[in-house]
Amino acid sequence: MGEQSPHSGADGGVRLGRPIGQWDPHDLEVHPAGAATSTSADGARVAVRRTLPGYVPREHDRLLAEAVHDAAEGRSRAVVLVGASSTGKTRACWEAVQPLADHGWQLWHPFDPTRAQAALEGLHRVGAKTVVWLNEAQHYLGDSRTGEHVAAQLHDLLTRPERGPVLVLGTLWPEYAHQYFEVPNPGEPDPHSRTRELLAGRTITVPDTFSAQALEAAAALAEDGDQLLADALTRARDHGRLAQDLAGAPELLTRYHTATPPARGMLEAAMDARRLGVGLALPQAFLTDAATDYLSDHDYDLLAEDWAEQAYAELARPVHGKQAALRRANPRPPRRPPGSSAPSPESWPVTGTLYRLADYLEQHGRETRRLLCPPASFWQAAHTHLARSDDLANLAAAADARYRMQWAHHLWLKAANTGDARALLALARRRETAGDTDGAEAAYRQAAEAGSSQALLHLTLQREETGEPGAAEAFARQAADGGDTRPLLHLARKRYAAGHSVAADAAYRQAAKYGDTRALRDLARIREAADDGDSAESLARQAAEFGDTRALRDLAWMREAGGDRMKAEALAQLTLDASDCQVLLFLARRREESGDLNGAEAAYRQAAAAGDTEALCALTRIREKAGDRGEADRLARQAADAGDTRALVYLTRKRSEAGDEEGAEETCRIAAAAGDSHAPAYLAQVRAKKGRLADAESLAEQAADLGNTQALLDLARLRDVAGDLDGAETAYRRAFEAGESDALVFLAQMWGKARRWPDAEVVARQAADRGDNRAFVSVIQLRMEAGEDQGAELLAQQIGEPFALLNLAWMRQDVGDMEGAERLARCAAETGHAEALATLAYIRERRGDREGAEAFAVRAAEAGDLRGLLDVTRMREAAGDKEGAERFARLAADAGDPRALFALATSRMQSRPYDDFDIAYHRVLDEAGREPIVRPGGKAFMGKGPWWYGLEPDGTLSPPW
Repeated sequence: MGEQSPHSGADGGVRLGRPIGQWDPHDLEVHPAGAATSTSADGARVAVRRTLPGYVPREHDRLLAEAVHDAAEGRSRAVVLVGASSTGKTRACWEAVQPLADHGWQLWHPFDPTRAQAALEGLHRVGAKTVVWLNEAQHYLGDSRTGEHVAAQLHDLLTRPERGPVLVLGTLWPEYAHQYFEVPNPGEPDPHSRTRELLAGRTITVPDTFSAQALEAAAALAEDGDQLLADALTRARDHGRLAQDLAGAPELLTRYHTATPPARGMLEAAMDARRLGVGLALPQAFLTDAATDYLSDHDYDLLAEDWAEQAYAELARPVHGKQAALRRANPRPPRRPPGSSAPSPESWPVTGTLYRLADYLEQHGRETRRLLCPPASFWQAAHTHLARSDDLANLAAAADARYRMQWAHHLWLKAANTGDARALLALARRRETAGDTDGAEAAYRQAAEAGSSQALLHLTLQREETGEPGAAEAFARQAADGGDTRPLLHLARKRYAAGHSVAADAAYRQAAKYGDTRALRDLARIREAADDGDSAESLARQAAEFGDTRALRDLAWMREAGGDRMKAEALAQLTLDASDCQVLLFLARRREESGDLNGAEAAYRQAAAAGDTEALCALTRIREKAGDRGEADRLARQAADAGDTRALVYLTRKRSEAGDEEGAEETCRIAAAAGDSHAPAYLAQVRAKKGRLADAESLAEQAADLGNTQALLDLARLRDVAGDLDGAETAYRRAFEAGESDALVFLAQMWGKARRWPDAEVVARQAADRGDNRAFVSVIQLRMEAGEDQGAELLAQQIGEPFALLNLAWMRQDVGDMEGAERLARCAAETGHAEALATLAYIRERRGDREGAEAFAVRAAEAGDLRGLLDVTRMREAAGDKEGAERFARLAADAGDPRALFALATSRMQSRPYDDFDIAYHRVLDEAGREPIVRPGGKAFMGKGPWWYGLEPDGTLSPPW
């Protein structure tokens, strides 16, 4: 599980890791960038040792350094750097931990026998002053079986002071971060909930490119003799991808593009495997068999007997930076002390020779091959040689998304045979959709036995609907035994809604026994509604004992609404004892709204006595309205002393509105002294509106000094509205200097509205020099609105701002100027903008240039925007070109978006005969009269027509299977 040193760990055992200074950064997966060289006596260049180029700090390094500083000061921190492959994430982590080396810190890199398993087994032993190194964190957090457990252990490690300080450092590609942060739809499983909570607020983005400032810093190091940086800058200065260049990306791409056909086929098979979800270690037998259909017939006929061996040898040769396009992978076997339990089959590496694709080529494949569906040999090889259930299930889902239904079915089936719960659930749903009730039932049961809570929920509700309450309860309890009480809760609510109160009560109580406080809350409300207040209160108290006071709050609200104020206050007191003042605040607000100020004030004072500053703010408001200014001041200061200055801001506003300038300034002064910026910002606006600009500026400056630079921007805008353009310009520039990036946008708009175009463009260029083109977009829009179309277009073309160009293009199209629209869209497309390419496809199709439309639609899709394909599909179908519509729909399906296919099928099924689908396949129509049904997930699914059986890997329709 990584190196260890003889120091005590958290559990008194051996401390994990070893001193930071004893690690070689390359052993921690920092990309090598070349070898240090010297000149021998005969003039030859001789490699001495691996070295790293000089390091150029960027903005993410500053944020990372703050986390390291916190850790050094005794506060546990975690940071995950998110960025594309070879952008310097791992090197940044290595540089960041160097200050800890002199303070006795260890570094632990869990990796043996697998990363996830090593982390899961070792995290509880991590001691203080340890850096937990989670490079490529998807291997720890994304594991379908252990990822959530690893996240939970990391959260425990970070939140238990007695175990700290520790520093958790990780790296992620953006697609993995997006996957973990994505919140599922209601009712869907949430496989990354703990990971999402762990990462929240703990990620830092690493840009793909070096900024101009960073490139200048690299150039300075190069001038000082750093040859690695000097060489890289000759290639990367223009595009800024310095880290990728140092990692050997150009030579890897060259190796790919110049590879022999067999070697290139293997690389493309590996790229497709990785982008569709296969793990890092790719079996040699899989790659060899998968590669064959990537070859043309000519290249296939020329294969030598040892073609595979030659291809592997070719790809194993390292490029600059010691990276190989495809290298041997050697997963470590699991090691256990004698007598320990045997590891699960999933923890063992795949048998046979394994290979790993270079990271940069993997990402290159994700970007350039997104439109391509792998050929038949790929799917056959996957079904034959892949054994890990995650690999099979991921490929099955990828085949399903591309409407390769036959391969999806067989891959799901093979994954299901390994006991994979996800595969079993998918098969159950597919069989249910196809009307195979018995097969679906068996698959749901198998999925449930494999631990699928979704399957158990389905079985629970199904049994309840078919009148088998005992079986329903058994499935719900099975889910609860596995930690998911949702089926019991759903069952209870369903029974209660149906009027089966006794059965509902039993299900609620079962859920409550498993610690589900939602069940206790529901039961408490039911009892209260049935006038059984004692039972309701008892249930609410039980929930509170589990740390959930919401049931007590619910009861208090119900009793207050029913007029039983004494019991409501008694319950509020119980929540107060649990440090929850919300019920008292609710009761106070209700009484205040009803005019019972005395009752409201009494409740607010109880909450205030418990330390609630919101209650103090409410009391301030009541006393101020009652004319008791002294008490209002006292309460506001008390709240401010507790860290809440809202009451002082309220008094400032109210006294200013009442014309009491002296009183407003006094409370503003007190608020500012307490660190509040809102009061002076408010008074600044009031003074500016009254024409007292000197006072306004002083107050805005005060607010800005307290961190509220928006006050300066507000002041500038007030001068702008008042027509004081010169004064507004000064204020806008002051706001910009204070950090308000919107200031230049507003300033450019001000000059544009005044038709002072040169001044507007000067400001817009200043903003653009800082990477913000919004000012230019505004100026272009204003010129269009002023009728200066030619000037607007010229400016848009000069700066190449894609959004502005596209806006102009759509405006041209709306008035029928398709030539002008295309000209502008082309300018936008020259920047590589995917939406511009999709727009060009649409325009070309409308102009009748079908070949051009197809080319642009494909380019847009390659850039990540499928709208061009979908638009052209729709337009071809509307024009009666059914064959063309199907071709584009299949292209979209190849890219993993079958919506166009489903849309065509749905529209065509409304007009028969089915022969109109595809005349070449009319013979396979066997049940033409079947109506459309709905696939799982709500997608329209074709009835038994020519598309019922899906597509072949080459995009043709599958025959019946």
